[in-house]
Amino acid sequence: MNQIVYWLTYAGMWLLASLPFGLLYGLSDGLCWLMHYVIRYRLRVVRTNLRNSFPEKSEAELRQIENDFYHYICDYMLEEVKLLRISFPELIRRMQYENKECFLQMVERHGGIVLLIPHYANFEWIIGMGAIMCDDDIPVQVYKPLHNPFLDRMFQRIRARFGGYNVPKHNTARELIRLRREGKRMAIGLITDQSPNRHEAHYWTDFLHQDTVFLDGAERIAKLMDFPVFYCELKRLRRGYCRVSFDLLTETPRQTAEGEITELFARRLEQTIRRDPPYWFWSHKRWKRKRNE
Repeated sequence: MNQIVYWLTYAGMWLLASLPFGLLYGLSDGLCWLMHYVIRYRLRVVRTNLRNSFPEKSEAELRQIENDFYHYICDYMLEEVKLLRISFPELIRRMQYENKECFLQMVERHGGIVLLIPHYANFEWIIGMGAIMCDDDIPVQVYKPLHNPFLDRMFQRIRARFGGYNVPKHNTARELIRLRREGKRMAIGLITDQSPNRHEAHYWTDFLHQDTVFLDGAERIAKLMDFPVFYCELKRLRRGYCRVSFDLLTETPRQTAEGEITELFARRLEQTIRRDPPYWFWSHKRWKRKRNE
């Protein structure tokens, strides 16, 4: 039964992905009204997160960010579906990659780099970065497997369309060491702003006026492999267009103090969010962990 649901879902998404962007955004507008005002999808979570993160903003300013967020999240979901059928030239036209020279230089010099990626703007479109890498280099995507194996397979297929190599998080160190022994050069992308589970809650800091715990797995991987660390500075230019700059945080991770790289990421992410607040995942229960746990 699950496999039937998978193929029906995949067929529906495939058909949806065949629509041009103009029609997709028309659907997104309708979906936004439904999610925001009818279903009220995680509305209490969104409002609480915004109020606690921006105590200096007025109620009118917070409502504007809220409205823009629901438009963004609906656009994001359909843009994710579009990855099923978007052509490689079209993706590269819509996703601009800046500071590529430093990116490539560090891959060449050290055999790999670590990319710290937030849930911001069109972050899924970074999978096109294989276009700016050398032919034999591998864009590695560390991911958390979904509970539903059929949905997990579908999203792996989407993320592997443009040469991405998917590695489940529980196999990360073993797989990266294997690739390095085989002489492979790589760019390792990790989403690093989600709320960690209780066993991964290691690094605490003040973030958006709140006591916040961050995953430190990316920092540990960088030190294990001794790879330079980049922050992916994303900017949503307009609907369907995004820019990413690969900003070097450190070339020598093993010389940094414990927690230093994670702290650098938290500070850069906070700057990104304050610049354009609507384009982060405010519906996530980001602050569900408390330090006294």
